Amino acid sequence: MNEYGTGTAPTPVEERLRAALAARAQSVGPADLRPLRPPTGNVRAGRLVRRVAVGLLTLAAVAALVFFTLVRGGPDHPAEPAHSPRPTTGTPSAVPSPVRPTTAEPSPSSP
Repeated sequence: MNEYGTGTAPTPVEERLRAALAARAQSVGPADLRPLRPPTGNVRAGRLVRRVAVGLLTLAAVAALVFFTLVRGGPDHPAEPAHSPRPTTGTPSAVPSPVRPTTAEPSPSSP
């Protein structure tokens, strides 16, 4: 294991990146940092406004859901089946029509 905690040797790119980051970290001092200040404003008021906004949005969503369910819900009975685009010539029956036997007539070529 190497000094960086990995099992492989660092590549030249990794070595250059680590050196650049270390040099940058060494160049930053206390004068470069901004002074520590406590947060300003009332934190509770911001939370209250956020909660009220979320509550109003939830209420509006429920009202819209109820409205669209009542208005666009349609009738309580199911829709009628689709009709054929072609007109029908007759109504089909479940019982087939009887087949009439044809009588064999003698052919004119017989003597």
